[in-house]
Amino acid sequence: MSNPTDTLVSVLVPIYNVETYLEECLSSLRAQTYRAIEVICINDGSTDGSRDIIQSFIDQDDRFRVIDKANSGYGDSMNQGMDAATGTYISILESDDFLEPQAIEYMVKHAERDRLDMFKCAFWFYWSEPKPEYSSRHDIYCELATPDMISLGVHVARKVPGAFWKKPSIWSALYRTDFLRKNDIRFLATPGASYQDSSFTFKVLACAERVRYSGRAFLHYRQDNEHSSVNSKGKVYCTCDEHAEMSRFLREDRPDLREELDPIRAHVKFLNYSWNYDRLADEFKDEFLDRFSREMREEVDAGAIAPGVLDGSYLKDPELACFQYFMPWQVSDLREILDNKALFAARRRSRTSESKWETVRNFWAAGGPGAVATLVRLKAMGRL
Repeated sequence: MSNPTDTLVSVLVPIYNVETYLEECLSSLRAQTYRAIEVICINDGSTDGSRDIIQSFIDQDDRFRVIDKANSGYGDSMNQGMDAATGTYISILESDDFLEPQAIEYMVKHAERDRLDMFKCAFWFYWSEPKPEYSSRHDIYCELATPDMISLGVHVARKVPGAFWKKPSIWSALYRTDFLRKNDIRFLATPGASYQDSSFTFKVLACAERVRYSGRAFLHYRQDNEHSSVNSKGKVYCTCDEHAEMSRFLREDRPDLREELDPIRAHVKFLNYSWNYDRLADEFKDEFLDRFSREMREEVDAGAIAPGVLDGSYLKDPELACFQYFMPWQVSDLREILDNKALFAARRRSRTSESKWETVRNFWAAGGPGAVATLVRLKAMGRL
């Protein structure tokens, strides 16, 4: 095994008009206790002072370099950065986040020791306004975590399905460069898109044979620079594009994994579409729900969601054990999405209704007395 102090790490920093936070981000990389890094700043056509800030770091530290390109979006930025990387490992740092000084040293130590395809750490939520504030550590694998290393140890990622429905958080990690290239793991380069960490994470977890997680947190994930796409019609279906890419990857690039991972992929889609529906502006919800329903029906027809999920028989049939990812309340949601979209919409609206009478009206509009009876039953069950 190589000496960890000689192992080069390529840190990719995608940058677009982020002058307010960029110096803090890049300074945190310059301050890393692990010195064998190259910092590749991918300037995606910034029109503010970001390029000048990048240049100031290049002038002071020869480990920093820049890729200047016309604005083409996050996915293309990341792909160009990966193509340019010369390190044994690739790490990603968003340009409005920052790392504690020991981060890369810690990750390289464990990645080298265990010959990992991916090593993933926890992170902190961070707000800088009105004054610096941290939330509790966000450990996306907290159910498996010890204070330092995950107790399950080195493992094949796809054998731990629960990892697929956690927050993608592609940063706070190391990826072995030859692993990414061998499996042609790249970002979906769709200009103006969002959530492009989704399909990247799915591909990594699908292919990685040696993965380990840590409960240690080094990355500070900024929460007060959010550019919400809730009210942007152009962003409504970005998550659908990511899931289409997951399907394409299994169908064309890794058909050997398709049978095993299709049920996991379909469940991830259900979870992401549910989240997307809830966050959309009201004017976009009905249109998106139509697509949600249609695509879930396609998953059932293709066998990625077994009929046994809908009728509950998978709970008793060992042959359908791989479909148990749907919890009982999720099965209820799925049935409504497929066959009673109005009731699903009424239930979701009830979460933000200003009064109980508004909720009753919503349920009545969804199905008359029968829907109101469902409302009463759900209230009794504590599901509303």
